[in-house]
Amino acid sequence: MMDLFNKVALECSQKVTQGYSTSFSSAVSMLAPSIRPAIHSIYGFVRFADEIVDTFHDKDKKLLLDKFEWDFYQSLEMGISLNPILHSFQNTIKTYNIDLKLVDAFMKSMRMDLEKKEYNTQEEYEEYIYGSADVVGLMCLKVFVNGDDVLYNKLVPSAKKLGSAFQKVNFLRDLKNDAELLERSYFPDVDLLNLSPDSKRQIVEEIQQDFAAAYEGIKQLPASSKFGVYTAFRYYKQLLKKLQQTPSNQIMETRIRVNNYHKFGLMVQSYFNIKLNLI
Repeated sequence: MMDLFNKVALECSQKVTQGYSTSFSSAVSMLAPSIRPAIHSIYGFVRFADEIVDTFHDKDKKLLLDKFEWDFYQSLEMGISLNPILHSFQNTIKTYNIDLKLVDAFMKSMRMDLEKKEYNTQEEYEEYIYGSADVVGLMCLKVFVNGDDVLYNKLVPSAKKLGSAFQKVNFLRDLKNDAELLERSYFPDVDLLNLSPDSKRQIVEEIQQDFAAAYEGIKQLPASSKFGVYTAFRYYKQLLKKLQQTPSNQIMETRIRVNNYHKFGLMVQSYFNIKLNLI
């Protein structure tokens, strides 16, 4: 019966992924079936932690986050949790030998969201991005390489750059929500309520550099993960292109999206690029 419980727990993580992000869910569906459940479990864990700090405004967020973390470590010790998201995540941690320092860094950034409103230095900014995004990419990389530590260590820098690029794109397109609802400002020395063309240009150039470094790692991923990761990469690059084309004074007024028709086109192009060994 434990197999049934494990299956149901993983299905819950999959539903969380599908419910919260159709784009990420589509990218996961392009991974090899053998690794999809583990990626769903990672997403479920980070999504729930992020929900605690970003959504539950009328609740005791610190208490909820502390309990979520305590329950996770209890699940590791016991090998089981009645929280299906934590149960599937702890299984993935053990199966793929994911370093708990990555989880700790992630939780540290989540706690920063409880306490900090502004990131005034480059060091604070980079520390937050490392914990909120880079380490998630490294957890996924552990799954992608499936025990190949040599390849993992080789791709760590690129995986971190990809996580950073994704996070910075999210920051840029979520300026209105972050500034007005959550009262957060992640970009150092940038007036989000009066974003200047020069500030936006500098942010876009920084993200483009991250994408360039990330691409070199994507080319070296195993076949089981390359299609899904490359498609997500192209989707976020298209988001950045649309953000670049949007006047800085309009970014706060609308949330940039890529429509479903364009997403499908990106997926088809990605498929043929990989099949024709163009990456």
